[in-house]
Amino acid sequence: MSSKNSIAITGSGAVCGAGLGIDAIWQNILAGKSAVGPIEQWDARRWPVKISAEVRNVENRQLVEDRKLHKMISRTDMLGLCAAHQAVQQSGLLAHRDTLDDAGKTRFNDRTGIFAGSGGGNYRSNYDFYPALTASAGSLPKFGGEFSQSVNPMWLLKNLPNNVLCHVGIRYNFKGTNACVTNQCVGGVMALAEAAAALRNDEADRASVTAHDTPFEPETVAGYHRLGLLSSEALRPFDRDRSGTVFGEGAASVMLEKNSAATGRNAAILGEFLGSGCVTEATGILDLRPDGDGVSRAIELALADAGLAAADVGMIVAHGNGTRASDASEAAGIARVFGKNIPPVTGFKWAVGHLIAASGALDTVLALRALREKVVPGIAMLNAVDPACAALPVSNQSQTPRSDVALILCRGFGGMNVALLVRA
Repeated sequence: MSSKNSIAITGSGAVCGAGLGIDAIWQNILAGKSAVGPIEQWDARRWPVKISAEVRNVENRQLVEDRKLHKMISRTDMLGLCAAHQAVQQSGLLAHRDTLDDAGKTRFNDRTGIFAGSGGGNYRSNYDFYPALTASAGSLPKFGGEFSQSVNPMWLLKNLPNNVLCHVGIRYNFKGTNACVTNQCVGGVMALAEAAAALRNDEADRASVTAHDTPFEPETVAGYHRLGLLSSEALRPFDRDRSGTVFGEGAASVMLEKNSAATGRNAAILGEFLGSGCVTEATGILDLRPDGDGVSRAIELALADAGLAAADVGMIVAHGNGTRASDASEAAGIARVFGKNIPPVTGFKWAVGHLIAASGALDTVLALRALREKVVPGIAMLNAVDPACAALPVSNQSQTPRSDVALILCRGFGGMNVALLVRA
């Protein structure tokens, strides 16, 4: 660890279409297996896009054991709670808390924060209303009468954006500082950066951070398709023939601790959170600067926050969402910072889909795994690199990181760009 004030990562967890844990996801990525397949959660035969990277053949109790809780939370919440549980268990924090006296347990709970990044840009929460709207034939009084018969009385509770934050606290009795960030694709990585800042500012000694999202449903798919952002066949980051992104669903979670707290209890340390940078391009909701200005400024801020130089970075996990404008401008932004000395670059959305709010958090836990395994997985869907992205050392074969530091990039609507740095 770099200093006594550094932030240790002592637990991680993930769930997505590629697996119900980091080990399964990692093995599928190394094997070149993509979770992208036909949409199964709803009848997509009449939709222009019919593919997604779903969490398939998994019952709710495999995600959350408490069946009573299933009535009060949504699918995205279940995925988030599943990932959070994995991270908490791996950290060993609960066993450590059990060794403390009553006063120590109280302080432990009060000094444990909870942070979440959740999605907020889909229409799934509205669908309960449609039967009543249809039956009312435009009559508001009739809609009021039909409403109580067709809408789940738990509708409000199931659709709270901070459900994962709340239920992580309830389940583990964590009572400290907290925040729920809903900021399209960058919500998860911003929650991670906020948690690290809370620890550095002595608001907490440790924090659970979870990002989760289930972005694909009929209206969102139709909307993204009309914007020209979705592929109908595969997600091919930086490929000459890429045609758009593909939705996935899932969650990722980490436990952050002050280095002094982690070493004080002899915890196994997976890695270190080094720094972050967040900027907006101020161009528009969908517009991206072709020169990669937002990407480069976010990277520079993250390097400054971590006290590192560009040459210290051993690998880059790119946003790589497979859309033409984003991939090309991301490549330009990376080249602005690293010049001709760009470390190996990869991305994981080809295998897991675009998880929107959870995408950057999943990239972070996979980056840590890559550093620990000393391998940069190839992008299996990459056939021929687009000339606009030719500066990037990307490959469909595995590469070797040049150091134990990874840069993770995440982008979102509104010109949002976030860069994170972690060390294994």
